[in-house]
Amino acid sequence: MALRLKELRKKKWFSIVTNLYVIILTIFAIWMIFFDTNSLLIHAELKKEIKNLEKTKDFLINEIEKDKKTRDKLSDKSELEKFAREQYYLKKKNEEIYLIEYQDSIKTSKNE
Repeated sequence: MALRLKELRKKKWFSIVTNLYVIILTIFAIWMIFFDTNSLLIHAELKKEIKNLEKTKDFLINEIEKDKKTRDKLSDKSELEKFAREQYYLKKKNEEIYLIEYQDSIKTSKNE
């Protein structure tokens, strides 16, 4: 057993691996990659969250543009009346509204 240990100590890779600087550097690298508050794993999670937030931002910017177009369109009185009739089923006095539903738009237990 002691003979094997002496043979092992003579090998070049053993002296490199058991060098104090290499051991400390290895421990430091492992600590920084996995355990530190600024580890690479946390950075990866944060990058994923940033991508999701950027997608949400793009979606919301598009929605704002649609809403601005709708708002501009609704500044016209006839368009506002049309919007109120179509979306909120509002009506004028002495007027009746009939809702026509097509067979394929009616929800049944088969197509839910």
